[in-house]
Amino acid sequence: MLDAVVLWLQSADPSLLLFILFITAFLENVFPPIPGDVPIAFAGYLLYLQGGEGFTQSLLWSSLGSSAGFMVVFWLSKTVGQKWYGSEAQPHSSRLAKQVLRLFPPSDMELLRQKFAAHGYVAVLANRFLFGSRAVIAVMAGMMHLHAAGVFAASLVSAVLWNLLLLSGGFLLGSQWQDIGNYLVLYSAPVSLLFLGVIAFSVWSFMKQRKKHHHSDH
Repeated sequence: MLDAVVLWLQSADPSLLLFILFITAFLENVFPPIPGDVPIAFAGYLLYLQGGEGFTQSLLWSSLGSSAGFMVVFWLSKTVGQKWYGSEAQPHSSRLAKQVLRLFPPSDMELLRQKFAAHGYVAVLANRFLFGSRAVIAVMAGMMHLHAAGVFAASLVSAVLWNLLLLSGGFLLGSQWQDIGNYLVLYSAPVSLLFLGVIAFSVWSFMKQRKKHHHSDH
């Protein structure tokens, strides 16, 4: 079955393959259950079969797809954030809005933005290397009202570096390209653990500061 797919893809129009790469990378960011890394690694294997021809185009379009998907989630989150926390925000009747506002009242959200805004771009820069946190980072970046240009630049750099690993891994492993997951863990696991540790400490620090802030208001 896989051999038939490979033969078909080898004979397909290169622009179609680039479009597929773009779409899968895009959808993986908007709908996280969709696997985006596997098709890119598989594309690296196809590049191996073709002697590396089209490597730059594959890297470009897969990275643009990743960044475009990230920006869609960012814009949606930013729009919702402005609706809930903007200067003209109205009382909300939805259960989700009430729960979020109860957990993070407007005053606390402003404090959170001041504390984490400077680190938000670093999180976006690292997002592709963090398994299970990519969509969360896009949502938080939108809620923090980070500048779109900075978010796009950071997400694009992150996507280029990560997709370069995927394509290169698929290319170098050749017919063993499916083993790339074992190697990616070596790159992503330490970064993910470090990031989670920083987040845990930051949340603890924020909760402590919020408690002190509320006491000073009384």
